[in-house]
Amino acid sequence: MALNVSELLKEMLGAAKPVIEKFWKEAKPFAETEFKNLAQNLVMIEKLKLKGVINKEKAMIHIDIQKNSFRTVLLTIEGLGVLAVEAALNAALGVIKKTVNTTIGWNIL
Repeated sequence: MALNVSELLKEMLGAAKPVIEKFWKEAKPFAETEFKNLAQNLVMIEKLKLKGVINKEKAMIHIDIQKNSFRTVLLTIEGLGVLAVEAALNAALGVIKKTVNTTIGWNIL
C-alpha cells in the first residue's frame, strides 16, 4: 500500500480540527497548507526509501523540518498558544502514525 497525500491530509485535518476548534476558522487555511506539505514529504520519503536514496536519519530530519514549519506558521495566529498547536500536531500525527510507519517500514512518526 502506497501513501496517499489526499488521504493523509484528510486524516490529519480531521484529527487537528477538534483540538483547535475555537481557532479553526483562522487556522484552517494554514493547517491545510502545512499538513499538505507534510503529507507530500511523507510520500516523497516513501518513494526515496524504495529507491534506496534516503535513510531513516535523513527522513526524520525532513519530518522535523515539516513539524517545525507547522508550529511556526500556526503560532502566528493570534490567541493560538504553543500547547494548542502542539496538541493539534500530535493529534494529526497520531492518526497517521501506524499507516506511515508500516508503509515506509521505519518508525519515523
